Amino acid sequence: MTVRLNFFPLGNADTLRIDLADDRKVLIDYAAMRNGDVDDKRCDLPAELRNDLDKAGRKSFDVVCITHTDSDHCKGFGDFFWLEHADKYQDDDRIKIEELWVPAAAILEEGLKNDARIVRSEARHRLREGKGILIFSRPESLRDWMKEEGIDFEARKHLIVDAGKTVPGFSKNGPEKVEFFVHSPFGWRQDENTVIQRNEDSIVLQATFSEGGHESRLFLASDVNHETLSDIIQITRKHGNEDTLRWDIMKLPHHCSYLALGPDRGVDETKPVSDVAWLFEEQREDGAVIVSPSSPIPVKGSEADRCDQPPHRQAANYHRRVTNKADGDFKVTMEHPNVNGPKPFAYKVTMLGIALDIAAPMVSSTAAASTPKAG
Repeated sequence: MTVRLNFFPLGNADTLRIDLADDRKVLIDYAAMRNGDVDDKRCDLPAELRNDLDKAGRKSFDVVCITHTDSDHCKGFGDFFWLEHADKYQDDDRIKIEELWVPAAAILEEGLKNDARIVRSEARHRLREGKGILIFSRPESLRDWMKEEGIDFEARKHLIVDAGKTVPGFSKNGPEKVEFFVHSPFGWRQDENTVIQRNEDSIVLQATFSEGGHESRLFLASDVNHETLSDIIQITRKHGNEDTLRWDIMKLPHHCSYLALGPDRGVDETKPVSDVAWLFEEQREDGAVIVSPSSPIPVKGSEADRCDQPPHRQAANYHRRVTNKADGDFKVTMEHPNVNGPKPFAYKVTMLGIALDIAAPMVSSTAAASTPKAG
């Protein structure tokens, strides 16, 4: 089976489905944002995912990773999934999760509401049971919380994955043809901060796919800002692991926010800090693709352009410039194929690199050729 990376037009929200070579399905975040209005151009995410699972004859995802518990990464979680911690989430129409991935912050943060609270309850339940979960990072506060809850840390430590490690159960040399390398969150960072910062304590991964002897890399930057990206880059380079920062396709952090590049928005283009510039300009492969999971990029002088919230025109201008220079592609989820009718789209992993799958059923029923974009 060909590995496919499936993106969805959800406004400023994240969901990515990875269809692996061994038929496993990995869902990175779940944000059902559509409100049902006639003018709402965001896709019906539950329907899209159910349709795909129905075609595969399945009622579950092998992995669901909630990178952090902001609403734009977990909205609708309690409506869609079959959850183990309470009977009310267990009717026959729900989709099961074989393994849930969450950052330690999702276990520890208090005062959560709505779907964020449901994610936490499910994660805590699975941790208590000692199965069906992976937790990313091990701050001392996690060890302390487990002790207070009467949970044996030593008996659960195989369920915890630290930054700088690969996720167990996946190999680029195995039938799944993928390896996940963990860049974030950092346990030490949470130890140094008394208040959880969801974006900066979120899960950042690099996925390396192997196809026909060629490796293609996907970088998933969650919603981290330039300071956390710089920490990731500096630590990775210190340990000589620069290859884990190479990429053929980048899921842009924080919906094309300038803060993922640097501290100042700029007038027409955001100037990235040096480490982040290195990541975007030196670590990309020729023809690499950036996907911005966001609303359309604002027009200069428009009301959206004056808004503090992303996407930011100045950040997009930077990404477009460096992408064009490297013969790549900059794609916005709410602009593909056009702003009036955005639709889900997919990239496939080939022995020549990453290729836009223009023949994917979710995009078009008309078969067409795909041309590799990277590698």
